[in-house]
Amino acid sequence: MEKLIDLRSDTVTLPTQEMREAMYRAEVGDDVYGEDPTVKKLEEMAAEITGKEAAMFVTSGTQGNQVSIMTHTHPGDEIILEEKSHIFTYEVGGIGYLAGVQARTLPGKKGVMDPSEIEAAIREDDIHFPKTSLICVENTHNRAGGTVIPLDVLKRTYEIAQNHGIPVHMDGARIFNAATYLGVPVKEIAKYADSVMFCLSKGLCAPVGSIVAGSKEFIKRARKFRKMLGGGLRQAGILAAAGIVALEKMAGRLKEDHENARLLAEGLNAIPGIFIDMETVQTNIVICDISGLKINASEFAKRLFKKGIKINGGSGYLVRFVTHYGIEKDDILRTIKAVKEVAEEK
Repeated sequence: MEKLIDLRSDTVTLPTQEMREAMYRAEVGDDVYGEDPTVKKLEEMAAEITGKEAAMFVTSGTQGNQVSIMTHTHPGDEIILEEKSHIFTYEVGGIGYLAGVQARTLPGKKGVMDPSEIEAAIREDDIHFPKTSLICVENTHNRAGGTVIPLDVLKRTYEIAQNHGIPVHMDGARIFNAATYLGVPVKEIAKYADSVMFCLSKGLCAPVGSIVAGSKEFIKRARKFRKMLGGGLRQAGILAAAGIVALEKMAGRLKEDHENARLLAEGLNAIPGIFIDMETVQTNIVICDISGLKINASEFAKRLFKKGIKINGGSGYLVRFVTHYGIEKDDILRTIKAVKEVAEEK
């Protein structure tokens, strides 16, 4: 039987054998008491990689983003973020329910907000207005197709924020993909944000967890919000051990995922009825418009699944393919062949 090719997300990656062995051997302690040496090691590594003073292990990217927003803001404030950002779209309204803040969304061009529009959206000091207390950026941008924010745009956005006394939080769930695309260390990207969250459990293949990094004072405050949200874990070193392997061994192979995504995009874009904006194919995500096939995403996904390819469906005409560890070139070629067959079905 041919293997099932799962291209739904890079969250489906499985831990490597080295990660499993590291988890088995992990030295642990009660992390709520600050006594887990493996968690401490992971956090120190993450702080160094991002160029921040301190870091904190959290259970998920969503928890990391929400804790960061709660730490930066007060109820009744307003935050600026891109209209299709993960924080606004996929985090269950947490910014309103948990942090008590409202969103000022701006349209992005391929996920990238214009710094001048960000500055124009900052509220004046007026009794009728909420306070603009945070600017959030997403790098890479999920719904835009894994697009990367150019460094000059990040720098300009950060300068504007500093001029207005407003912090910047980066949802860097896939910041290692961004760094791979730009050919720079992660800290060269993270330096344009006061806090940054990145995921260990996506392209880096760890089974659980994300990191929040920032100043020592920021992380000290953030630990209370993590505890409030149920993120105070005990012998968490078992999980952190896999994160250490992820940082040491898995970041260097992301270029392979990007190459596979490009190969997939080129193959799919050549199929009549499918359109891909090739400018968005920068990292490991491929967004396809299949409206020309006259079937919606849900039906498309069902037909592909019968051919051993797994993607997420939906009611519209956009579908997403995500390459990751465990997906090889032969899997990409087989996927292109399967999509061609679906496109030719009557």
